[in-house]
Amino acid sequence: MFVATMFNQPLMIKWFAMHFPENPDFRPWQIITHMFMHGGTMHILFNMYALWAFGSPLVYHYGSKRFLLFFLISGIGAVLFYTGIQYWHYYRYIDQLTQMGVPSDIIDAVLKHPEAFGQIMQDAGIIYQQDIMLTFKKLVQIYATPMLGASGAVYGILVAFGFFYPRAKLMLIFIPYPIEAKYFIPLLILGDIFMGFTNVFHTPIAHFAHVGGALTGLILLWFWRKKRHEYFY
Repeated sequence: MFVATMFNQPLMIKWFAMHFPENPDFRPWQIITHMFMHGGTMHILFNMYALWAFGSPLVYHYGSKRFLLFFLISGIGAVLFYTGIQYWHYYRYIDQLTQMGVPSDIIDAVLKHPEAFGQIMQDAGIIYQQDIMLTFKKLVQIYATPMLGASGAVYGILVAFGFFYPRAKLMLIFIPYPIEAKYFIPLLILGDIFMGFTNVFHTPIAHFAHVGGALTGLILLWFWRKKRHEYFY
């Protein structure tokens, strides 16, 4: 899928990346296929390295079939959690625009043709306000920006790794000091929560997808241990 994306990125992203459900490009299968899409070489290399490094030991605990199931469920949980957060922001921004006096048909028109924002507002006789423009910018970003990558599923794998190997020493490139997994992984997730709320670095990373994948992985770990299923291969 990555090679196909290199040859025709617009078409692959349109059909297989996860679009906001209110966007006409949304398709139900994107809930699964977005996990196998990546936006660049570094994106796929980081995710596949993490999947190999933290996932390989888990195969010995779960077996290949259950490991694949864990990966897919974590990815689905990640995208559902992320989309739920996006929906909350989406309707909050619509309410803000409505309170500023922007009619719903104008909001729909801008969402469908954001490049014509100025002309649409002028034709509607709405006086330019910076608050309106900034709110529209945030709304359009949710509506038009697709999500792609295996990061959410990988975070579920990361949580499971930390559960089985809590004393394993991990470190980040920019923090060259080894930290045990039982401390490192919660700190990493807390960092994603902080970045998800603040986005102080203005990165295009879906931090709440990471949080959703980690939370799903944790729930799945608890559920499987409680049920005491036999591992299958």
